[in-house]
Amino acid sequence: MNTIFKKRQGSFLLKLLFFTIVLFAVHSYLIHYFYDGNLFFPLWQIYAFHCLVTFAIYGIINYKHSEGNTQVFNIFMVSTLLKMIIAIVFLLPLLLSDFENKKPDVFNFFIPYFLFLAFEVLYISDLLKGK
Repeated sequence: MNTIFKKRQGSFLLKLLFFTIVLFAVHSYLIHYFYDGNLFFPLWQIYAFHCLVTFAIYGIINYKHSEGNTQVFNIFMVSTLLKMIIAIVFLLPLLLSDFENKKPDVFNFFIPYFLFLAFEVLYISDLLKGK
């Protein structure tokens, strides 16, 4: 494998883990002190999902870019669409359940979803700019 790919991937992983831990800590604090209901999904599962999917998408785009493919926009768009489909599949047990209050779980999923998406777009755009 390309050493530049490995270096970028390792650097991104460290930044992603730091981002995930900080966001998880803040989110856990807010849930613990301001919400007293039951949640369908534990927060760690939501953050593990977002972290793994974000890392996989960046890895695919980083790999294609390191091979010399400069037109990775189509790959990014397809992977983002696939990420949305996987997110719906992840939420399907909640959506099909008879759990009484689904809104907090949906918000707990999609707020980090968009934050991770912004993080992903930021680093992919930096990758494509050549930083």
